[in-house]
Amino acid sequence: MASENKPTALVTGGSRGIGAGIVRHLLSAGYDVAVNGRRDAVEVQDTMEALAGPEHRVAYCRADISVDADRVSLIDQVRNHFGRLDLLVNNAGITSPGRKDILEADTDSFDIVMTTNLRGPFFLTQLAARWMIEQRQADPTRRLSIVNISSISAEVASTNRGDYCMAKAGLGMATRLWAVRLAEFDIPVYEIRPGIIASDMTTPVKAKYDKLIAEGLTLEPRWGTPSDIGRAVAMLARGDLPYATGQVLTMDGGLMVPRL
Repeated sequence: MASENKPTALVTGGSRGIGAGIVRHLLSAGYDVAVNGRRDAVEVQDTMEALAGPEHRVAYCRADISVDADRVSLIDQVRNHFGRLDLLVNNAGITSPGRKDILEADTDSFDIVMTTNLRGPFFLTQLAARWMIEQRQADPTRRLSIVNISSISAEVASTNRGDYCMAKAGLGMATRLWAVRLAEFDIPVYEIRPGIIASDMTTPVKAKYDKLIAEGLTLEPRWGTPSDIGRAVAMLARGDLPYATGQVLTMDGGLMVPRL
């Protein structure tokens, strides 16, 4: 077990993509990290070994955040490994299965996306928040926070990913709700909305966005990286952006800036 004097973060979907970028920057910032994912531990063994080190304490916590019992198990695993939780990063999510036009969308895909991308993080936050409140009451000086990783799809309509867009928009309201509810306990809640980030999720549309970026879609003419998002999460975790609970940090290379 890691030292209970060292802050601990839980990053859902932390074994690859944006999540792995977040984990690396939190480790560099001095956090122990519980890395959550749905895959068997043997499938992420190489990743976990690469992250581990004499000053880098990590533990893989397998759980599917869309499943009620798994969310309870996940919090229990973090408690057993580290004995504390200072930061929750709700990063895990899935894209819209088949990317169907909303005229052809089906209820099964809708339910899967909503359960994973909205219901899961909302109720995981509930469990984590209850534990954080206990910790706050035991130690008023501890820095505690929650970060939701959303998407510019919370604002930008994609008619072939309607379920995904609605789930991310809902996560934006969840950020505000939890910011309001947890303010009395001095637990800030933030949201990061990434734009076009190079990851396994965006690999199938790489050619499309390579072309759009080259044509000026973003003000900064490049893809975003998981490291970009990881640096932002570490900044929020350290408290480098005070007096800003409930706020949204849009990291899209300027894609959302209105232009004529």
